[in-house]
Amino acid sequence: MYSVFIVDDEVIVRDGIRGKINWDHSQFSFSGEAGDGEIALSMIQDLKPDILITDIKMPFMDGLELSRMVKKLLPWTRIIILSGHDEFEYAKKAISIGVEDYILKPFTAEELLESMNRAADALEKEKQRYSDVEKMKQALESASLLAQERLLTNIITGVIPGTEAVGSAADLHIDLIARYYTVLVSELQCSAGKGMDCFVEAKTRLLQISENNTKVISFFVSPERAVFILKNSRLENVEEESYNLANNVEHEVCSDPELSVVTAIGSTVDRITAISESYRSAMDLLRRSRFSGKSRILNAGDCAEDAAPAAGLQENDPLLERIRYADEREIVLIVEQYLSYINESHEEFTAAASYLLVDVIMSISKLAEDLGGDIRDVVPDILSRTFVTNAVRSREVFAAEMERVLRTVLLWRNSRTQGRYADVILRAKKYIGEHFSDPDICLFSTAKAVNMSPNHFSSVFSQECGMTYIEYLTSVRIDTAKKLLRNTSMRSSEIAYETGFSDPHYFSFIFKKNTGQSPQEFRGKKE
Repeated sequence: MYSVFIVDDEVIVRDGIRGKINWDHSQFSFSGEAGDGEIALSMIQDLKPDILITDIKMPFMDGLELSRMVKKLLPWTRIIILSGHDEFEYAKKAISIGVEDYILKPFTAEELLESMNRAADALEKEKQRYSDVEKMKQALESASLLAQERLLTNIITGVIPGTEAVGSAADLHIDLIARYYTVLVSELQCSAGKGMDCFVEAKTRLLQISENNTKVISFFVSPERAVFILKNSRLENVEEESYNLANNVEHEVCSDPELSVVTAIGSTVDRITAISESYRSAMDLLRRSRFSGKSRILNAGDCAEDAAPAAGLQENDPLLERIRYADEREIVLIVEQYLSYINESHEEFTAAASYLLVDVIMSISKLAEDLGGDIRDVVPDILSRTFVTNAVRSREVFAAEMERVLRTVLLWRNSRTQGRYADVILRAKKYIGEHFSDPDICLFSTAKAVNMSPNHFSSVFSQECGMTYIEYLTSVRIDTAKKLLRNTSMRSSEIAYETGFSDPHYFSFIFKKNTGQSPQEFRGKKE
């Protein structure tokens, strides 16, 4: 099933495409629509459609400019241009951008469907090429690739001088020369019970990224860990292109629902010999992240303030390292792991449990100290003899007390450490609350309001809020629409415009998608 997004400033054209294509009996699904390129871009960036159908002449941002941006952000998306102009220059520009097809208006549903099928065939061929597992295995075993991986590993670990690195890279047809370098490290995670084979196809797709982008050098340092060296000639482009690359990695990996990926963006350096510093900063982020089972993008610059407490970690204290960055869902796993260390007999259990409990108390006390607090303020009874005596009475009590203490400490830790973007998210939500009724509000305008780049803001918002920018904006609009439907006699079309939807039909589609009911059904009476 291939997702399709439509952009056209003529409502009648969008209605025609949406209504005349039999989506339920095709290989396509309708994922969304917009009336101009500027609004569409932020939606496309979140929805990541397989196929984009766009008009060429639109206000604010035309179809050609939109296509350029989409090809830059989502290079895998196939684009079909609609135009009322049979001019060679338009077609030539579209071809140069990498547009899949160019259709003249007026067109029939059959013509459009035929074009969509050609785009789907191209996507299928690309997918087939990526899934050529045997080719990947042969490539991984080839002497040339092994030599490249060995050299690149030496470069990121800093064991080879810069001049030697450049010469050796040239011998292996690797262009290492650039003004700035940023290392990204991606750690692939597979669902429980899946073997290492689940990484093979993902590795093929990830290595393909560097083949399609001369600014990127990619290789694997282990079956589940990919390294990307991003080259740049301009410092101001580094942040945007780093996030674009990280998003591209996430898209390729997460096309397999069994996989997730955490990508750490290292510091930016200006010398080949300093590439190892960028790699170390990315690895430090990965070691300090504990986001098992969900994808995330980490940035060295973003986490600089959070990194200070980590400097005081004791290398022989793995529990402290773990609870500093553990997800709340890991609490049960930590408790189960501790229980596995303890024998069943009561005498041995009491002694071992007491020892382990003291280890836990020392670790969480150190964590509280590093974060500028006192463990006695977090868990008042934690340092009393009575607490330890009571907690080791049985396995059940020990498990319950461990879980209670760890959950309390993690909640306190979150209140101390999750404030880095609190002000940004608060300002963004305030801006959305004040401007959601404006149909022109978008990711770009909101990012500008909080003084962040669109890519950076999109990533931060998703990670901090647990939903994408578009999902949050839509939820605000739908919640407001519900109130208006319940408490006013406004028509659905009026409510659509009042809540920022430029098309009442699209409003009804989105409302039903989010609530399971049409606006009329929700209100409980026909208009």
